[in-house]
Amino acid sequence: MTSVDDPCAASPVGAAARESGPYQPFTHLTTEHSALYRQVMGVFVRAKQEFTVHLRPEDVHLGLPPEGRPALEPVATALERLARWGNLRADPDTSRVTALEDFYRSRHIYQLTRAGEAAEEALAAYDEALGRRGELQAVALADIAVQLRALLALADRGEPDPAVVHLALLALVDRFSGLADNARAFMNSLQRTVDLHEAEVEVFLAYKQRLIEYLERFIEDLVTRGAEIAGLLEELGASPGGLVEPLLRLAAEREASDAAPDAAAEALAAAERRWHGRWDGLRAWFLSVPGRNSQAKLLRSAARQAVPQLLAVVQALNERRAGRSDRSADFRELARWFAEAPDEDARHRLWRSAFGLHSSRHLTVDQEALAEREADPVPASASWYDAPGVRISPQLRRTGSYERRGRARAVQDRSEARTYLAELARKQAEQTAAARARLATRGEVRLSELGELDRDAFRLFLLLLGDALSAWRPGMDSVAATTNDGTMEIRLTGLRGGGISEIHTVDGILWGPEHLVEIIDLAAERESGGSGR
Repeated sequence: MTSVDDPCAASPVGAAARESGPYQPFTHLTTEHSALYRQVMGVFVRAKQEFTVHLRPEDVHLGLPPEGRPALEPVATALERLARWGNLRADPDTSRVTALEDFYRSRHIYQLTRAGEAAEEALAAYDEALGRRGELQAVALADIAVQLRALLALADRGEPDPAVVHLALLALVDRFSGLADNARAFMNSLQRTVDLHEAEVEVFLAYKQRLIEYLERFIEDLVTRGAEIAGLLEELGASPGGLVEPLLRLAAEREASDAAPDAAAEALAAAERRWHGRWDGLRAWFLSVPGRNSQAKLLRSAARQAVPQLLAVVQALNERRAGRSDRSADFRELARWFAEAPDEDARHRLWRSAFGLHSSRHLTVDQEALAEREADPVPASASWYDAPGVRISPQLRRTGSYERRGRARAVQDRSEARTYLAELARKQAEQTAAARARLATRGEVRLSELGELDRDAFRLFLLLLGDALSAWRPGMDSVAATTNDGTMEIRLTGLRGGGISEIHTVDGILWGPEHLVEIIDLAAERESGGSGR
């Protein structure tokens, strides 16, 4: 006999879902058409909230958003697959059968399974956690101080009520947990705000002013309330020992009172450890010890540091609005000029103009040059680039006197080395050009269709693939990247359910997920005037 709620007992589809593992209901998140699966599951979640149990494919189709609503057939296919993965339960629909041949048609009604409902609750919690901004709760600080004063009053009594003590400690822990969680979430969101350099300037400036006021107000409350809370914690003392120890034991005994008789001792010990740990965590949050600052002090320091960081972002936005460029932008623009230069002579002129690497006239001066300078003086206002060369000896510049010692070194003939280097550069350029020509795809192809690659082509392919994967970000379906020298471009597109591709080389086989790839030889296109694109 099977349970009605068992998602895997209704059909062979459910049996297949059971055999595939407990996390099969999350499969629809990583497959093709995942957006449609999420929308379909959203219809079932809303129907459950309205106490609707079963839905037909037509009902699900009408429940989808009108904008971009697909046809009924894709929705029916999505329902079948969700039932196969265990998110839904499919039952035969016999309510609308009017003829004998209708019994032989596949008609189903669907409902959420326990696994599918649990998956949707997990996804809702995940989305809520990601969208949580957090806040700095100054009111929570006041509430914590009120609860600590109440505990101090209970500790002064001879025999306090265990229920009152337990509820007071629970309220204190709940308020403190909310304060810590919200503070952590707020500081994380604040760091994202500080890193937000692409926001609109006016919007960010208005938000910045409100945020700085908010931080200053919380820092002031944290200083005053934090000191009060630290004093109350010192009065209550640490655990074990101190005034709080009997209160923690009362709370632990009340929690362990419902445990089974054979597990009462273990439950009491576990409850005591739990309450001591909570109290120690509360003290660590507000009290500093030698070698470790309190979390409140660290939070106050982080909030103070956020103010100058926000001002730095404002300065960067103002500089960007004023049109100022940094050195990296200047070098990128200079690199573009070098790439667009018509010939080598133009590149040399650009190099000399950009970096001022002209010949130095003051390095080789002799008597003849000095006589020429006296006969035809050059005004001091003349540019070094336009003035005639002046020869001066390095020895004269260093010591103030000129004296030739020994025999001058013979000029070494490096023509053979230059010829060897030129030949080596030519061979490497030919190998690189051949590898580029081998990898050029002339359109999109699968990775498994690239064929066997030699060592040079495979080495270049790995460089291209590394550039593309380094530019890939979560949520992207495709990416394009260009090599540093601007000679090759790769466009990579993911294939959901494409399987595994094999790329054969002379040294072995490279395996990886199947993708669509397009490799373009930009150097060949520039040489041909762009006709090959």
